[in-house]
Amino acid sequence: MTAAVYVAAALAEIGGCFAFWSVLRQGAPAAWLLVGLTSLIVFAWLLTLVEVDAAGRAYAAYGGVYVAASLGWLWAVEGVRPDRWDLTGSAICVVGAGLVLFGPRG
Repeated sequence: MTAAVYVAAALAEIGGCFAFWSVLRQGAPAAWLLVGLTSLIVFAWLLTLVEVDAAGRAYAAYGGVYVAASLGWLWAVEGVRPDRWDLTGSAICVVGAGLVLFGPRG
């Protein structure tokens, strides 16, 4: 369930931020700001569903998933194909997120 929550949170955060980007940088209608705010509220709520012992650990692990999801957004929504450096960096981030989330604790 953690992976699904992180993916949903990433889409909500990226979508919310992109709504602001669209209004402020691309001239989209201001009504998109409400969509963006709603999406960011959903993002914050979703992160509370992750079963970990500390919020900071949940946020740190989420960061790796966010990087990978951002590159998916780059390709799917913005039409820019990630290059090998994007993909390598993203893989490193996801592995790091796994270590933060699932690493053995003494």
